[in-house]
Amino acid sequence: MRSNVNVFSPNSKFIWVSEMRSSLVLLTWLAAAAVAQEVDPAVPEPAAPAPVVEETAAPLPLGSAGSAGPQAASDCPEEAVSFEVVTGYAYSAPAFVIDSQTGTLLLTDCIDLCRRNASCRALNYETGLCVLLGSTADGQEADPLTESQYPVFTMYVQKMCYAEAPRCDSAWAFERVQNHTLNGMAKKTIEAESRLVCEQACLAETEFVCRSASYVASSGECRLSDMDRHTLAGLGAFQPSEGTDFLENHCVGEPVKLCEFTEIDDRILKTVDSVHQNVSSLEACKELCLSANFRCHTYDYNDTGDKVCRLSHHSVATLTNILEPYLEIPGSTSYELSSCYNVTIDCRAGHMVARIQTSRLFNGKLYAKGSPNTCVTDVTSSLDFELKMGYSDLECDVKRGGPGHYHNEVVLQHHDRIVTSADLGLSVRCQYDLSNKSISNAVDLEVKGDIQPVLEQEAVVDSPNVLMRITDRDGSEVEAAAVGDPLSLLFTIVDPQSPYEIFVRDLVAMDGANSNEILLIDAAGCPTDESILQALLRVNGTKDLASAFDAFKFPTSDVVQFRALVTPCLPRCEPAVCDVLDYVGAVRQTESYGRRRRSLDRTRRAASDEEMLVVQTIRIDDRFSRRAAGDAGGAEESGEARAAGLPTVTTLEPSSVCMNTSGLLVGGAVLVLVQLALLAAAVLVFRRRRAKDAQGVDSGAGSLAQLYDSGYSARRA
Repeated sequence: MRSNVNVFSPNSKFIWVSEMRSSLVLLTWLAAAAVAQEVDPAVPEPAAPAPVVEETAAPLPLGSAGSAGPQAASDCPEEAVSFEVVTGYAYSAPAFVIDSQTGTLLLTDCIDLCRRNASCRALNYETGLCVLLGSTADGQEADPLTESQYPVFTMYVQKMCYAEAPRCDSAWAFERVQNHTLNGMAKKTIEAESRLVCEQACLAETEFVCRSASYVASSGECRLSDMDRHTLAGLGAFQPSEGTDFLENHCVGEPVKLCEFTEIDDRILKTVDSVHQNVSSLEACKELCLSANFRCHTYDYNDTGDKVCRLSHHSVATLTNILEPYLEIPGSTSYELSSCYNVTIDCRAGHMVARIQTSRLFNGKLYAKGSPNTCVTDVTSSLDFELKMGYSDLECDVKRGGPGHYHNEVVLQHHDRIVTSADLGLSVRCQYDLSNKSISNAVDLEVKGDIQPVLEQEAVVDSPNVLMRITDRDGSEVEAAAVGDPLSLLFTIVDPQSPYEIFVRDLVAMDGANSNEILLIDAAGCPTDESILQALLRVNGTKDLASAFDAFKFPTSDVVQFRALVTPCLPRCEPAVCDVLDYVGAVRQTESYGRRRRSLDRTRRAASDEEMLVVQTIRIDDRFSRRAAGDAGGAEESGEARAAGLPTVTTLEPSSVCMNTSGLLVGGAVLVLVQLALLAAAVLVFRRRRAKDAQGVDSGAGSLAQLYDSGYSARRA
């Protein structure tokens, strides 16, 4: 079986070493040397490479000293030697310094130096500096690891012997975080005599994929888990736990196809694992990250020098225990791995199975694009899932392209109800060679193309005095958009001289048939999910309210209708204080201009006398189209697949649409009649309310004051 997956949606000067190193990288070691001369003679001075020092004690075993299982350095097979990384700490052992190498830009180079040196037991590393040590931090009476996190963080790397575990091909086997654990994520608990034994048990686990372990030295308890900090990023499971070592397995293979990266603006990591020069492009830097011999999760390009690419196994989720790990540089960008998807197609005698493996817990659904309600797999907190589609199953609507040729279109949707820019659309194919009745079980997967908007906007029904508009980020009103387009929802008071302010609550989005809906702003005025719609904030000090969001749609309709209840207030509206999750999964508070009420009932309800209902509709397109430049290459690869009798997976292409002219005219006429009826109803309500209020309202008051008089009275009371 083979797969070919592409993402669709997205000698130079080395400034870091030559210029920034003096202020960041070397500052930690220079400060340590200065303190060592005055206070602590145990801290080495790294100004010049230290000579090889004769050890005053016998070499300690690889792994945890004094434990059952580790072998002496001379007895450990070469293929069993690997390493354990501790970020944010340094080992102070001047009597055991073997060598100090400046200008070391790759952590893997420093590790290889230690691997080839029989006397090396551990090392200290920060970008550009490698110090080899002849002893380890294990087995010491007092903890010799010193916190080293500011102004840059260092890494302590210890040589280990995993003689009783399968071979690990990664540059290092585990990363250890002291006094932390994944709370409540243990899948299996065993007793272990040492940390090393616990790690070997994780490597050798066969019942499930062991991605991490937590070891309590005082009790010998070893808790194995099929989760780690990356699969649970943002969920708050990684927590402090005194006396517990969190051990993250870096020998686990991760999906590296269809990878999505999130941009982190104006920040880059202070310490990285690899620095590469003369890298031709940002895309080449990304490929270096995906092909690295360690689990690369962050890269940046051109921010520390021309054509300089820096890689790190760290991300926001793995640096929560490190003090200020990022360097603030305006205009810089870090690219952090969000998730990857490996897609395979299993072609059976009577059906095809689309299997997805992800690098991060997935919640959503996988469904056939033409049958989102009948041919679907609902996914809850899973890393592996599949969709079975029978060739004769009408509910999945698998198409037949010829004898032995079957294809369908599937959508990987992250949200339970709506389609967003993070979703993937794929065309899956199975092709059988009927001449010899053999079934091919390989896959050729291509995903190319951009999402392009089509169709037009429906009519807008708005309130007499408050308008809800959908705009782009520049403030221009839009009539149609594509999934993922950056948009804003804007609430504006028609009369700029009005003394009132407004707040919004019970904002819902519905499909064109009113059969599906999702609550965006609740009854308290708070956003229900900031990843879909952010809090409502004032626009440049005006009374207008706006919220940014990326265009989304419902699987069953191209129409998205927004409805909200708007209430005026005098002299001003007080924002609600809302609890939301930030990018590391911690709870933070933000303000949103909606009124906090005692009842937080999220069911739909009618507007009260002091509220008005505003409505806005837009068409959102989710077609996945092939780039014109990529058609020729795609056709050639499909031809090769057919010649080999292999099933293929190709880019989702726009289908031909045949539309009956009479049907179009009738549909348009019905739409116009509906909108006219709604407008007439709105005018009638307005006239009745104005006639009623005119008896007790001064003739000089504006129309907005008349309409909102009941709400104003209630607030004065």
